[in-house]
Amino acid sequence: MKDTFKIQLTLAFLIFSMSLLAGGGWPQPKGKSFIKLSQWWSVGDKHYTDTGELDDNVTLGIFNSSIYAEHGFTDRLTGIIYFPFFSRSYNNNLVSMTNGEILVPGDAINSIGDTDIMLKYGLTKKGSKIAVAGTILFGLPFGNDEGGIFKNLQTGDGEFNQMIQFDAGTGIRLGGKFDMYTNAYVGYNNRTKGFSDEVRFGAEVGIGFNNYKWLFITRLNVLKSTKNGDLPSQINSTSIFANNTEYTSLGFELNYSITDNVGVSAGYATATSGRIIIASPSYSVGIFIKL
Repeated sequence: MKDTFKIQLTLAFLIFSMSLLAGGGWPQPKGKSFIKLSQWWSVGDKHYTDTGELDDNVTLGIFNSSIYAEHGFTDRLTGIIYFPFFSRSYNNNLVSMTNGEILVPGDAINSIGDTDIMLKYGLTKKGSKIAVAGTILFGLPFGNDEGGIFKNLQTGDGEFNQMIQFDAGTGIRLGGKFDMYTNAYVGYNNRTKGFSDEVRFGAEVGIGFNNYKWLFITRLNVLKSTKNGDLPSQINSTSIFANNTEYTSLGFELNYSITDNVGVSAGYATATSGRIIIASPSYSVGIFIKL
C-alpha cells in the first residue's frame, strides 16, 4: 500500500523557477532583492513506473504555498531561500469499480515543506557578454516524509541534500521593443539517507517585450538518477520525493510587470517522460516584488 501511493539587473530580477534556475548566471546587484510569493500545485491519477510506462493510481495531489527570495550581499554574492510555508498532500478514496464501495479511505496532511537555502557567486565580471555563476544549495528536510494513516503521504523526502550548480546565460537585443535571454545549467545533487544522487541539467529561453514588461519563458529540465543509493525504488511510486526518480520536463511561464517593482506570473510544466514519479502537469501563480 505504501509503495503504491507514495508519491544583467533586469534579467537577475526576472529569471525564477522552482527548478532552481534561480536568477540564472546573473547574481543580484549589491543591496538589491527579489521576492516572490507563489502557489504551486499538481493533481493526477497516473504515474510513471520504473520502466517509464504510464500506470493508473488513485487521484492524489500536492499543493505548495511558498516564498522565494534573493538578496545581493555584494555584486557577485547572492543569498537565496525557497521556503514552502504551507504544503498539503492528499489522496482521494479508493473506490471499487464494481459496487462503489470505499476500499481505502482518502487521507491528507498539512505541514511546511522541504526548504532550500542557496548561495550564488558570479564567476564572471559584471557586464560580461556571457554571465557565469556557481550555486551551492542546502536542502533542509522540514517536510513530512511519512504522513497519513498509511505513512504514505509526503511533503518532503526526509533527507538533507547538497547540490552544486553552474549557470551560463546571455542577453540578446532583438530589435524594436523585443529582447531575449538564454540560460543553461548543470548540477549535481548529493542526497543522503540511502537516496541515489542526481544529475540535473536544462536550459531556458526568455522573450521580453517593452523592456521586459512582458516576459515569456520556455524551460527544459532534465533529472537523471545515478542509482548509487541503497534504498529500494518504489516501482509504482506516485510521489515527487521517491528514490531513483527521473524525468524530462517542459515548462512555460508568463510574467507581467504591473509597475517597475511589482508583477505577477503564471506557469505550467509537464513531464514528457519519466520514471517513478507522478505523471501530471503542474501549475503555478505568483506575485513578485523588486526592492
